[in-house]
Amino acid sequence: MPLTADEPGAPCWLSLAARDLDAAEEFYGAVLGWTFRRGPLGQGFSVGERDGVPVGGIGEVAVRMGVPVAWTAYFAVADADAAVARIRERGGTVGVGPVAFPPRGRAALATDLEGAAFGVWEGRISSRWRLGEHHAPAWLELHTRNAFDAALFYGGVLQWVDGNADRFEVAYEDEQVVLRTHGEAVARLNSGPVEAASAQPQLRPRWLVHFRVPDLERATTAVLDRGGALIPEADQGWPTAGARCVSVRDPQGGLFTLDASPEAEG
Repeated sequence: MPLTADEPGAPCWLSLAARDLDAAEEFYGAVLGWTFRRGPLGQGFSVGERDGVPVGGIGEVAVRMGVPVAWTAYFAVADADAAVARIRERGGTVGVGPVAFPPRGRAALATDLEGAAFGVWEGRISSRWRLGEHHAPAWLELHTRNAFDAALFYGGVLQWVDGNADRFEVAYEDEQVVLRTHGEAVARLNSGPVEAASAQPQLRPRWLVHFRVPDLERATTAVLDRGGALIPEADQGWPTAGARCVSVRDPQGGLFTLDASPEAEG
């Protein structure tokens, strides 16, 4: 697999902390049409691919590490130690790391000012992996109390505007802060009614992972058939009126959103 680390600051990977790897593979294979191969980190990790292209990883780590089942977005950094220092300087919290994952690189897990979890990764990444709102298999959306404060935090931590004007654009559009890399929107930061202490994970500040599917109705049916659940719009704390998307929970508790592909909408 060709690998690169020439995009510091950009989203670089999606990872699910699961309790049962085999069960997670069965669910996401049925819902998203992924195939799986065990990754370089051992038999407890696998890489989900769509049409031979890597989309996200699944690790059977939630039980032994005492972490909740959740999808985490990782951002590439040139130096994990420096990124961790910037997180702390700006009021974020570092929960894990940096931890070495030989021979690929080093990672750290953190939370931002409002408690939304994210990761940073120093090292090699797949040059075939893509994120974006148009034809890529996934994109990101931050639900937070104040998108402008969040943009300042992440912009400082990930250095979106420090000499990277040719690669990053941060703009205010339709009451959202939008991050673009090479002209492609890869993440949206939205202000809204979130509660860090909410008993419902979907109402807490978080990075929401959107997975694009060619047939939204079929994927939604597969969620239910495989033991997952749909999250009613009234319980999301976020309006989705008019959007061709469905927020769901996998059988182990991981939250994500299904989006209809542009081809399906056309």
